[in-house]
Amino acid sequence: MKFTSLKAMAFATATSALALVSSAANAEVEIEYWQYFFDARVEAMEQLIENFEAENPDITVTMTHFPYADYRTKVAAAIPAGEGPDVVQLFYGWLNDYKAASLIQPLPTDAFPADQIDSDFFPMVSAMREGDNYWALPTAVRSLALFYNTRLLEEAGIDGPPGTLDEMLEIGAQLTERDGAGNITQAGLTMGMTAQDHHWFREGLVRQFGGEPYLDDYRTVNYNTPEGIEAMEFYVGLGEEGGIGAIGFMEEPQAAFKAGRAGMHIDGSFRIGSLNNTRGLEWGVTELPATADGMRSNYSSYWVNAITTKAEGEKYEAAVKFMQYITSDEAMQIWLDVVGELPAKPSVGLTEANASNETFGPFIRGLEYANTTKFVNESAQRQFLIDAVERVKLEGMSVADSVAIAAEAEQELLDDFYASN
Repeated sequence: MKFTSLKAMAFATATSALALVSSAANAEVEIEYWQYFFDARVEAMEQLIENFEAENPDITVTMTHFPYADYRTKVAAAIPAGEGPDVVQLFYGWLNDYKAASLIQPLPTDAFPADQIDSDFFPMVSAMREGDNYWALPTAVRSLALFYNTRLLEEAGIDGPPGTLDEMLEIGAQLTERDGAGNITQAGLTMGMTAQDHHWFREGLVRQFGGEPYLDDYRTVNYNTPEGIEAMEFYVGLGEEGGIGAIGFMEEPQAAFKAGRAGMHIDGSFRIGSLNNTRGLEWGVTELPATADGMRSNYSSYWVNAITTKAEGEKYEAAVKFMQYITSDEAMQIWLDVVGELPAKPSVGLTEANASNETFGPFIRGLEYANTTKFVNESAQRQFLIDAVERVKLEGMSVADSVAIAAEAEQELLDDFYASN
């Protein structure tokens, strides 16, 4: 009995050892994926990682996320030190910065043939191409639309959302409430260049007022024109006395809308998942308002994934496989369902079911008349417009003078960038 027991123990030990060896062989490669924290994005990526690991049991993907405010700093510090992500998510407008800092490497042409990508993805994605190489690819693209609080509209006796800018002003006035001191307690429309309004101004309002925000493939600032100034006067007027909004109301525009304290809110399709999880909020969404003669304009953007310069050898091969999966049709549909961002391939996004969806449809239709700003430094270019509005609001500067300062500063940034690249 003793011999048998020892024999059994030896067999069990050997079996366990073999199992460990086998397990190690099947999970030898571990790669890291980084993105900024946004609840719906994290949830979607968790699903994608689970699916990928099921099909690739020899690869483990560890996801790390950071607050948006810290994200770029964390990435910039980790990769040069040989730490951090093997695959990283970045805003398309940061691509030049990431390339210049040697944070990412081009995608291999055998796995990501450029001409095939040109054919399969929406045209805006071609901004990620340089020569025969793509440097990064999105899972999803996005556009802007007008969210509205259905309960507030119904209580005000309003039949539906606005179709034009004039109707937006009329409905916004009906929804705006103020206290005895004249301070807004309920906004008709949220405001804030810190959020998506700087995109709405550039690619929406400037064009709708007859202008063009940039010339020469976005190398020349062109919103310091009568049309651009008129567009800014319209925007600033939304928050003036008797207007329908207020910059800084509840600090963040989306916070006011989610709290039920704003009737309308311009935002991206990525906000859908978050709004769906907001208890008690009843909302709908429609296309951005048109001009009186029906002219519409929109802004499209996207976040991309790229392979970092840290990824080498087996980790590089695993990163390529992971990139292929998270840019697949399956991944794009999951991202749409969970996050609300639109598939980066027309073959996935423009299905009848997606295009006719009452939630996704306005964003998908918005892509048909959208433009994508080619940023060289998105954060800085956003700040120029934030400052432009603040000079008018806080210093009493004229809109024309403030826009001129913003345009001059942005042009200097563009000139410096293109002179050195």
